Amino acid sequence: MNGVSKGIRKVEIALKWDPSPAGQPPTDLDIVAGAYLADDPHGEPAYLVHFDSRSPDGTIYLNRDSKDGKGFGWDEVLTVELDRLDARYARVVVGVVIQQRPARRTFVSVVNPSLRIREGYTDLAQDDFGGVLGATAATVAEFRRDESGVWEFHPGVTGFEDDPANFTRTMGAAHRP
Repeated sequence: MNGVSKGIRKVEIALKWDPSPAGQPPTDLDIVAGAYLADDPHGEPAYLVHFDSRSPDGTIYLNRDSKDGKGFGWDEVLTVELDRLDARYARVVVGVVIQQRPARRTFVSVVNPSLRIREGYTDLAQDDFGGVLGATAATVAEFRRDESGVWEFHPGVTGFEDDPANFTRTMGAAHRP
C-alpha cells in the first residue's frame, strides 16, 4: 500500500426516490454491485450483491431495501468495505436497476431519483439520473484496485436499456480502459 495515500476504504452508496403517484404501480429501484476478479476484470462478475444477498465474505452488503420509495431518507443503502476485499478482486462496479414489473419504466418515469456516494462524511458523487432518462438501468460507480493495492473511485453514470438479468451480466464491460 502507498504510504502517502490510503485510497478509498469503505463507501456507502445511497439511493432514494419518491413513491409513484396515486393510482400508479409502485416504482422499485435496486442497487446492485458486482465484484470482478483480477484475472478477468471486464468479464462477468465473480459474484453479485443485490436485494436478499450479500458478498460471500460480508464485505459488500445492502443495509436498506425499498420496493416502493416510501422510506424516510435514503430508500436503498449499500456498503462496500474495499479495504477488507480479498486481493483476488480488482474491480467493483455498482449499478442501479429499475424493476420492470408490473410496468416498464425508465429513469424519466421515476419521481425525484437521487444518488449519493460517500466515504465517511465526504460525498464523493451525487446524481439525479438526468443524463440517462431513457435507461432502465445504470452503472453509477467503479472502484479499481491499482498496482499497489490502493482502491480508486471512478465516478460516472452510464445508462443501459437491458432487462435486470442481462444488465448484471454486462454492467462491468461498460468501463473498459
